[in-house]
Amino acid sequence: MGRNYASILGPLALAIELIRGAVMNFSPLETFTWAWMALMVFSVLGYVIGGLAGRVVEESVRQRIESELAAQGEGKAA
Repeated sequence: MGRNYASILGPLALAIELIRGAVMNFSPLETFTWAWMALMVFSVLGYVIGGLAGRVVEESVRQRIESELAAQGEGKAA
């Protein structure tokens, strides 16, 4: 999930910075520098956020399965 978030947030930040540079009439070097930095920062940020989100989802599913298995085990024992 982290790679998915990184592959979305990074290019999105790059595109936004390119648009911002064009609208604000920044020099091409300045525009591409900011766009490259935004791509790197938001890719890492997306990877971390996606990784955390993936762990939360996996833990939630694991707990739900364990509780359902325990409930089935109690039903059979009674």
